Amino acid sequence: MTPTTHVDRGRHIPWLFVAGFAIVFAVNATMIGVAVGSFSGLYTPKPRDRGLHYNEVIAAQQARDALGWRVEPSWRPDSENLEVAVFDRAGQPLAGAQVAVALVRPAEKGAVVGVAMTAVAIGRHAGHVTLPARGNWDVDISVEQGGQRFAQTRRMFLR
Repeated sequence: MTPTTHVDRGRHIPWLFVAGFAIVFAVNATMIGVAVGSFSGLYTPKPRDRGLHYNEVIAAQQARDALGWRVEPSWRPDSENLEVAVFDRAGQPLAGAQVAVALVRPAEKGAVVGVAMTAVAIGRHAGHVTLPARGNWDVDISVEQGGQRFAQTRRMFLR
């Protein structure tokens, strides 16, 4: 009889599975660390205080809705102008209103871009703004007239 040599060719296969899972766990841990450290998910500076005064926020929104005012922002990319048209409850241009606009990137903690608005016609205001980046922006619009205040945020893609 001749002695047979037995070669075990499959001893390394379970270790390949262990190595593969180790790589998956390492990548997941890295992605979790980057996700948690990059954006907290909080949009307001003091969310707890706003939550405690939630009834006041609801009352302010109901007062805003009772005015019946409507704002229509539009972006002119060729001239880099932001225009805001303001209408009253009857759909007529709102005369004598003061309009303030601020632009905020929804996904970044960055500086607020203020826009100096000037009246160009009855119920129409315009302001020039050079955007630091194109993309989605929250357009925070505040309108005041005769002691009444109307505020609304619109998300727009500005390029």
